[in-house]
Amino acid sequence: MTFKRMTPQDVEQVAAFLNAHAEHAMFPLNNLALFGLDGDNTLAPRMWMQANCAVTDVLTVTKGGMVLPYLPSGDFAGAARCLSGGAIIGINGPAQSGRGIRDAMGLTDAAMELDADEGHYALDLADLNIPDGSTRLCPADKAPLDVQIEWIMDYHINTLGMTAQAANAQVPAKTKAAVASGRRVVLMDGDVPVCTTAFNAALPDIVQIGPVYTPPQHRGHGHARRAVALHLDQARASGVARATLFTSHPSAIAAYTAIGFDRIGDWTLAILKTAQVVP
Repeated sequence: MTFKRMTPQDVEQVAAFLNAHAEHAMFPLNNLALFGLDGDNTLAPRMWMQANCAVTDVLTVTKGGMVLPYLPSGDFAGAARCLSGGAIIGINGPAQSGRGIRDAMGLTDAAMELDADEGHYALDLADLNIPDGSTRLCPADKAPLDVQIEWIMDYHINTLGMTAQAANAQVPAKTKAAVASGRRVVLMDGDVPVCTTAFNAALPDIVQIGPVYTPPQHRGHGHARRAVALHLDQARASGVARATLFTSHPSAIAAYTAIGFDRIGDWTLAILKTAQVVP
């Protein structure tokens, strides 16, 4: 089998395949829904499919160069050939697919800004546990924007490895966009903001959580688990049935398993220091 470039006529078939594996394909699905195949937005997907009688693998790369692989058959060399001559900025996908296509593209030793494998967790929202507490959720557009920008700036620098210069250039606009999207909320303790969480991908049936941030002075009080649980409870009320997230931090693992998440695999996020052209 070989990969072929997706056309508008393939979208329904490929979307059905990805939806059947949504925990592993949230980003391609989300970007396809928001920006359309071959759209102009930097997050718009260019997609290739491998199929015989049915679709088996889908390779996605955003217009901006982020590779989003879902390649369960393991044909990483075939997938890498689709990207030959194009510039990529990173890889974000299930660990087997992410590591496999990275090696196939010859980028194993490339300089990375971030190179992480994290646990991949999922939850059926029927099994959601909501911690007791008096804190409440506030829509992000009703919370102080400057505080949210400061928090997300710290997250990008100290968690994602972004340089301060890059964070200053990119994070304010990204935070404003997240606030405007309605996907970000802030946990309030009285009038004090103590934590923020968001859905960085959302479909009618499933949401992808992240980033979650609690400032240092408010850590250790269970704010993150309550914020995420309350946000998921809102999603459940609107018909969402499942949720997924990635983490490797012990305290985050404890928080998310306490509200019902189970580990289903591993996830790779690799961000190149500079864009690389695939041979």
